Amino acid sequence: MAFRFHCKTELLAVDPQSPDPAVMRRAGEVLKRGGLVAFPTETVYGLGASALDQGAVRRIFQAKGRPADNPLIIHIAAAEELEWLADDSGGRGRLLAQAFWPGPLTLVLPGRGRVTTAATAGLDSVAVRLPAHPVARALIRAAGVPVAAPSANLSGRPSPTTAAHVWQDLAGRVEMILDAGPAGQGVESTVLDLTVSPPLILRPGGVTREELQRVLGRVDVDPAVLAVQKETDIEQPRSPGMKYRHYAPRAPLYLFEGEAVALRRALRERLATELAAGRRVGVLCREGNQACYEGAVVVPLGRQDRPEQVAAGLYAALRYLDEQAVEIILAEGVPAVGMGLAVANRLRRAAGGNVLEVKN
Repeated sequence: MAFRFHCKTELLAVDPQSPDPAVMRRAGEVLKRGGLVAFPTETVYGLGASALDQGAVRRIFQAKGRPADNPLIIHIAAAEELEWLADDSGGRGRLLAQAFWPGPLTLVLPGRGRVTTAATAGLDSVAVRLPAHPVARALIRAAGVPVAAPSANLSGRPSPTTAAHVWQDLAGRVEMILDAGPAGQGVESTVLDLTVSPPLILRPGGVTREELQRVLGRVDVDPAVLAVQKETDIEQPRSPGMKYRHYAPRAPLYLFEGEAVALRRALRERLATELAAGRRVGVLCREGNQACYEGAVVVPLGRQDRPEQVAAGLYAALRYLDEQAVEIILAEGVPAVGMGLAVANRLRRAAGGNVLEVKN
């Protein structure tokens, strides 16, 4: 039987730097009584529930249509709370917290069994993050509990970077949305597995591999990050964003990767074919390449040497192309270096296996 939603969703504007304490108390009460609150972070908007309430966490999965084997990240309001949730006997978590928290880094450590099994998807590890956004931390403090929170979108859709995106996906499914304007970085946190040695990036994000290596030394990247794979290839995902098609627009997306000149040539050829067939085509490209794709709905994402610009605008661009009712999306790939690794990962997940590696 399909789950039915009967929520009246309240949308409240809050100051991103100094949220009204009365509003935050109201939002905290919603979480305390088992409700769902969408809130901004410095990465994307999250959908929060008390991580100690099994029923509330299950409502996250229902509201999003999220598979139950896909674990959630637990958000805390202070770094000292990490030890209550996780076993950091090796001290690497504290070292990374000092370097990167508050910020877009999620640490996977052995769990202490404090949060619900729904939040961990039955794993014996727990993923923990201290967000940098003042509204996120104020909400967690007001609730008085750690907050389980994936991105506040329907499962598989582009993550939300504005409250309007959340409203489009989840109005009527959650009790409250806190609107503090656009999220900053535009892609989710880096998820780093500290249960293995060397540490392993399960999902690239706002903290780069190079930054992590300056603190820890060797850090590896899970092969699944850039693999073109089927959902059945991973039995139990250890992190959000590993197993399932994610971040995807409604139209099929084809990702072109390779040397820049050859990539543009191949994309133009495919564009000509699609336009000749009478299709409405969207194109995601680097800043300065717009003129190469005449006839398409073109969205420039940022300069090639500034992957953080691409990251900040990616999800909003995918949602914009949905609004433009394009029938197919052709996208330029980015080099998987630095923040470009996170962008390449998101584009590959959005493409769902439609990745064309262009040869010179």
